[in-house]
Amino acid sequence: MAIFTGAGVAIVTPMLSNGEVNYDKLEELLEFQIKNGSDAIIICGTTGESSTLTMEEHSEAIRFTVEKVKKRIPVIAGTGSNCTQTAIDLSREAEKDGADGLLLVTPYYNKATQNGLIAHYTRIASAVSAPIILYNVPSRTGCNILPGTAVALAKNVPNIVGIKEASGNISQVAELMALADGCIDLYSGNDDQVVPLMALGGKGVISVLSNVAPQQTHDMVQKFLDGDIEGSRKIQLDALPLINALFCEVNPIPAKAALNLMGMEVGSLRAPLTDMEPANQERLAKAMKEFGIPLA
Repeated sequence: MAIFTGAGVAIVTPMLSNGEVNYDKLEELLEFQIKNGSDAIIICGTTGESSTLTMEEHSEAIRFTVEKVKKRIPVIAGTGSNCTQTAIDLSREAEKDGADGLLLVTPYYNKATQNGLIAHYTRIASAVSAPIILYNVPSRTGCNILPGTAVALAKNVPNIVGIKEASGNISQVAELMALADGCIDLYSGNDDQVVPLMALGGKGVISVLSNVAPQQTHDMVQKFLDGDIEGSRKIQLDALPLINALFCEVNPIPAKAALNLMGMEVGSLRAPLTDMEPANQERLAKAMKEFGIPLA
């Protein structure tokens, strides 16, 4: 059984003016997501600026999210690292605090080989019992999980159950699903490829778009699952200008800018990320309005 089916939000981490995590605002965002149709919360992923959170902040944000969500929808904790032991430590802590699943990004910068990836993920998975979703995003990590590697992990490690595919390579995803023959759950990691990956057998999306359009993103997936392919495709195509605007600068710069334009007051970003360029913010605001998202 999949950890979740539908649209999970890769939620931002709101910050106070002094740079600390704004837990009051995080609670508001969680309630906004649940009220508006999100099917899962993914906390402390790339969109949550996990790379600049301290270990203590990382664990506390996961703990807080589990506590506030209260099992209404699954909470999936981003616990990946380019250090295997750090990923083990974060994963054990998240499991202890009640996360329903773990999302493990490929090791960045040191770029493991395929054999290294198998060893890395097997060690982490052996240290916990929580279900694990692999996260393949080579554009950010420089490391690509090849289809055979993902399938070998899913077949040989019982709690590796899914993959968030953000390679952008549809042919690679098709090969993965052909090799997998149902042994791994597929989630789109790219908001502009939700419908294509659903057509290949995907269970849904782990989405940046859901931060600002949770109901529409949920509906895109649900319509596909319900057999309304035309309705699903229409939402996908209508959302493309907004999706492109949300990625015209490095994620999560535009996502936080969009939430601030909505009056959510999620604060700024941690260095080395900087606030959105004014011209790009204008483009973002225009795309939001055209997609029917009210601005403050």
